[in-house]
Amino acid sequence: MTRITRWDPFAEMADLHRMDLRRTMDRMFDLRPFRIVPAADLDDAFFPIDVLDTGGEIVVKASLPGVKPEDIEISVTGQTLTVKAETKEETEEKAENWYRRERRAGSFVRQLDLPSKVDADAAQAHFEHGVLRLTLPKAETAKPKTIKVQTAPAIEAPAS
Repeated sequence: MTRITRWDPFAEMADLHRMDLRRTMDRMFDLRPFRIVPAADLDDAFFPIDVLDTGGEIVVKASLPGVKPEDIEISVTGQTLTVKAETKEETEEKAENWYRRERRAGSFVRQLDLPSKVDADAAQAHFEHGVLRLTLPKAETAKPKTIKVQTAPAIEAPAS
């Protein structure tokens, strides 16, 4: 008697591409706190950004370790915020016997859409201990407006 087994095409694909799939999934769910890579690898460029809507303003915090304040460029176009930063090598060493070298020099860019329109002319930026803090007041058109409901005057029926 022959034995019948159920065919699973996905099991075959998993066996063939298990290692590639594993690498892809590991990359997709990479949970390192942050990494910064040169702008040449812009698809992977990443530095952590927090965005908070306080009601009247948008507060953005960005971690930029090793960056000097004069090497940061911030721009707002419409509702898109762009933060560009650059780090420079402190000293150029020609030695090729590095044990480990992870710190890089180069340009880094991060763009994000803001939740509402802001008044870029009134924006403020502070940089301390490697953390950039942007305070972007909301544009008047973006601020919520409260409209008071009024009642219509009662119409009195003429006395008969």
